[in-house]
Amino acid sequence: MPLEPVIIIGAGPAGLSAALTLAENGIPVTIIESDPTYVGGISRTVRHDKHLIDIGGHRFFSKSAEIERLWRRILGEDLLERPRSSKILYDGKQFSYPLRALEVLRKVGYLQSALCIASYVKSQVFPVRNPKSFEDWVSNRFGQRLYRIFFKTYTEKVWGIPCHKISADWAAQRINSLSLGVAIANALLPRHNQNNKVKTLVESFRYPRRGPGMMWEACASKLLELGGKLHMGQSAVRLIHNEAAGDWTVEATDKVGNIFSYKGAAVLSTMPMGNLVAALSPTASDAARAAANGLNYRDFITVSVVVEDRDIFQENWLYIHDPGVRMGRIQNYKSWSPDMVPPPAAGERPTTCLGVEYFCFKGDRLWEMADSDLIQLAHAELLKSGIIKSPSHFKATYVNRVEKAYPVYDESYITHVKTIREEISARYPGLHVAGRNGMHKYNNQDHAMMTGLLAARNIISGHDEWDVWRVNQDAEYIEGPTTGASNLQATRSLIAPPTSYST
Repeated sequence: MPLEPVIIIGAGPAGLSAALTLAENGIPVTIIESDPTYVGGISRTVRHDKHLIDIGGHRFFSKSAEIERLWRRILGEDLLERPRSSKILYDGKQFSYPLRALEVLRKVGYLQSALCIASYVKSQVFPVRNPKSFEDWVSNRFGQRLYRIFFKTYTEKVWGIPCHKISADWAAQRINSLSLGVAIANALLPRHNQNNKVKTLVESFRYPRRGPGMMWEACASKLLELGGKLHMGQSAVRLIHNEAAGDWTVEATDKVGNIFSYKGAAVLSTMPMGNLVAALSPTASDAARAAANGLNYRDFITVSVVVEDRDIFQENWLYIHDPGVRMGRIQNYKSWSPDMVPPPAAGERPTTCLGVEYFCFKGDRLWEMADSDLIQLAHAELLKSGIIKSPSHFKATYVNRVEKAYPVYDESYITHVKTIREEISARYPGLHVAGRNGMHKYNNQDHAMMTGLLAARNIISGHDEWDVWRVNQDAEYIEGPTTGASNLQATRSLIAPPTSYST
């Protein structure tokens, strides 16, 4: 058990879960968080006036009993049970998700439906052998025609690259056992298939009363009560392995250039894997640095629009499949929790707040737009889509940008991650990684939490008994160590269709 503090980089779900675990086991913890205001990483709640903004949308649902217990322990009655409701906006029409067979037939048309079924049958008879891309994988499961209608446009909005250049791993991770046959079975025989529903088809989820950040603010408070330290507004820039002593020194800077130094027995990093490799001392190998430079990330903008609540959709969010607009998804924060929106003043109409989401790359035209131009774009697209009927309904608008929100699963990411993992294992004892960006693994927050918990257990024991990489694409949570006969698996299907990329 370490005598010196464990230094954790990042106060997101993985970092805070690990920190709380360590502190509750009597180990001193120091967290360095680059954001000066908010904990929670992308799972934070941003405040604008009295409006609460959920960056990315976060359903709290897990088949890991340990994660569910931790959520309840942290928030108690402030963890609400909320109905799950999503729709797809395609060709000017809203489709329920999960898809309802009769609704699809009515809105798409019998001819188009027949062609989709014929395309699906063809894909089953003549599948793409050894599918390597997202396009191949999804076409095998749903047929080319459904792939083009309900998968291609949205997926390419999210990732900014053609579907044939996205790794099939992405589809395998986020869609998994869902297929056209499963979707039809759940639509036509819901009771019969109740026990076999994939995760995206669950009917309710937990949600903090004042947004996801409420969970992580409460977790941070518990950590501080236990004596843990949390330094906000500091970015780790150098991780020095002191080979003779076997410990670590982490150097960090704030926005005005002040330098801070922290010494610890071990380091748990949730910072982007590419940034981690660049910060290592002794310097990482040429191969590892080249791999780090080859990792790509997708950035994210939320334009939060306060509007009069006049016939606004009541779903948690809409997925926008229309290629004629740049927005990819729209949240209705009031549908997540009524407390996300302030009550109206006397004599005023009720309002809600819509999160209009744009996926981009830092430095591209969308990212470089001024806030005023982004606001104008979001207003125009809400009007064009028919979601808002009149410009007079807009009351206030706010812009939030998130860098490196999504690790990209391109054709080469597996090789790059493997190279970096091997380098860390061979040359940097006492360095652990966890979380979405820390592992360059697009997982949901309960996966991130589990990687943090397992990494903390490894630090406590002094041995790598738990393999964080086995919290995998299919979300098999390893309930016992990777060695020994007591290793039990609680399989959790973390499956989101390409029309519902949960963050």
